[in-house]
Amino acid sequence: AFQENEIKLLTAEIERLKNFGCLGVSPSLEGLRDENAKLKYRLNFLRKSLQEERSKTAKSMININSRLQEIFGAAIQAAYPDLENPPLVVTPSQQPKFGDYQCNSAMGITQILLKTKEQKVSPREIAEKISKNIPANECIEKVEIAGPGFINVHLRKDFVSKQLSSLLINGVQPPAVGKRKKVVVDFSSPNIAKEMHVGHLRSTIIGESMCRLFEFAGYDVLRLNHLGDWGTQFGMLIAHLQDKFPDYLTVSPPIGDLQAFYKESKRRFDTEEEFKKRAYQCVVLLQSKNPDFIKAWELICDVSRKEFQKIYNCLDITLIERGESFYHEMMKDIVKEFEDKGFVQVDDGRKIVFVTGFPVPLTIMKSDGGYTYDTSDLAALKHRLCEEKADILIYVVDSGQSVHLQTVFAAGQMIGWYDPKVTRVAHAAFGVVLGEDKKKFKTRSGDTVRLIDLLEEGLKRAMDKLKDKERDKVVLTEEELKAAQTSVAFGCIKYADLSHNRLNDYVFSFDKMLDDRGNTAAYLLYAFTRIRAIARLANIDEQMLRKAAREEVLMLDHEKEWKLGKCILRFPEILQKILEDLLLHTLCDYLYELATTFTEFYDNCYCVEKDRQSGQIVKVNMWRLLLCEATATIMAKGFDILGIKPVQRM
Repeated sequence: AFQENEIKLLTAEIERLKNFGCLGVSPSLEGLRDENAKLKYRLNFLRKSLQEERSKTAKSMININSRLQEIFGAAIQAAYPDLENPPLVVTPSQQPKFGDYQCNSAMGITQILLKTKEQKVSPREIAEKISKNIPANECIEKVEIAGPGFINVHLRKDFVSKQLSSLLINGVQPPAVGKRKKVVVDFSSPNIAKEMHVGHLRSTIIGESMCRLFEFAGYDVLRLNHLGDWGTQFGMLIAHLQDKFPDYLTVSPPIGDLQAFYKESKRRFDTEEEFKKRAYQCVVLLQSKNPDFIKAWELICDVSRKEFQKIYNCLDITLIERGESFYHEMMKDIVKEFEDKGFVQVDDGRKIVFVTGFPVPLTIMKSDGGYTYDTSDLAALKHRLCEEKADILIYVVDSGQSVHLQTVFAAGQMIGWYDPKVTRVAHAAFGVVLGEDKKKFKTRSGDTVRLIDLLEEGLKRAMDKLKDKERDKVVLTEEELKAAQTSVAFGCIKYADLSHNRLNDYVFSFDKMLDDRGNTAAYLLYAFTRIRAIARLANIDEQMLRKAAREEVLMLDHEKEWKLGKCILRFPEILQKILEDLLLHTLCDYLYELATTFTEFYDNCYCVEKDRQSGQIVKVNMWRLLLCEATATIMAKGFDILGIKPVQRM
């Protein structure tokens, strides 16, 4: 609407300039021509972008819940024009007898009328008035008022059928999000010279999935890895490197086990006074950008990066590295900005900042003049807001950092870097990974579980599972078996994490996650391959399905066809909910519901009918095969958002 209005205004302005030019006002004629050209260019650009937007919207999946909210919002406005911000509550119905959706606004409006206008009106009477004011629309078949004032909504079958056909023809297109916003996601963030452990698993998996969701929804996403790559620990590492590999500047040191290297340097730092002094000197030389010490630092970082990348490759993770070192040069300006605005207090030589509502201050400079994690986190926040121009900023960090991050966010708000009404800054917190004993997940010796060991164990267990099912005998080729092993192993590890509410701790159990019954990746991956196989076994290829999608009407006469069709079309509203609350387990729950709803449909509705004696195909119910295809298409996109790679044969 905004673009259409601007086109009208620009067209009128061009006409005005044409008339102006005809008057023969010579001094600014060239300027008029320039302005005319600019306006024409802008007009053409707007027309083109409006065309693209309309084309995209036509192909997009409709969020039925949002569409019903628009319809009921208009009905409530027409019925009660004097009410400001009346409650608008539309939810899917839990039981078929209550229709497909319910509008439950009447009860809330009753309370508002009683409080603001002292009018006592029954919810049922309000529901009737709303129902009478429902505008003409393409999706509602009928409404019924039930109980005290629930409005039960029955969808039109031709509307649902048309939306399913659009999905099959255009693929899974996200609903239009309006202006393309910039999203910055901070996730994974291991420390240099330390191995990634099971504690990094959640941030890495959750962060990747959030990025995939926002990218699919049309946002411009920047994926940042805030590595711990700067600080005093590098002094002891460089000092130890000098002792162990004195020719490191000319010969690349063969550091095989960086974790052991770190432990050796830490032991020396704690026990050798002379080494400790030298380590501090190394920190000073590193921070003053001495080339030899920068080279040593880069060597240590590179060894770590290679180890991290092995894990990122396994889990199909994409990140841009921006460690603490990236923000180091900005920190003095951060301190000065807080000083200039009068927020800094000096406490025993430290420079601290108290933030309203938080009892513990941020330390932005130590008494020795060094910076802290607080300083680097403030510098990162400012850079992401002011340089990257983020509209949405998400930190996927464990719950233990909650108070610290909320203090940093509040400090950024206090100093004027962002307005929370305009920019969304969120901490997507998560709980810890527990062992089956319900204690923090450790090895038998009590050490933290290395992430690479966990992934290798997953591969071994997945292969054992496939061999137990005798998939290695005749069923799958060696290549297909390997693909299935990787899909199951890493898919199960990711899904076990993502299917739990991230705010809670969860128990890590290979036995549970590899079980092909219940809400697991193993069950969903098997279900997906079975669905994909239905058309293949009926000798129906992709081209035939595409042709049928354009020509066939999807009949939804059987109750199980109707139930499956509606479930498929709930996908956009599920994604919208996650974009708002960042809780990915909702998508896992939906995919499981979709798979079980499909099973009900398949058990009750013949897709391919065969002769009982010969086994020959006698009839293919193409509209039902299209429902199979629509289910698989949605499941494939859901898997993609979760970072799970399904296979065609399992």
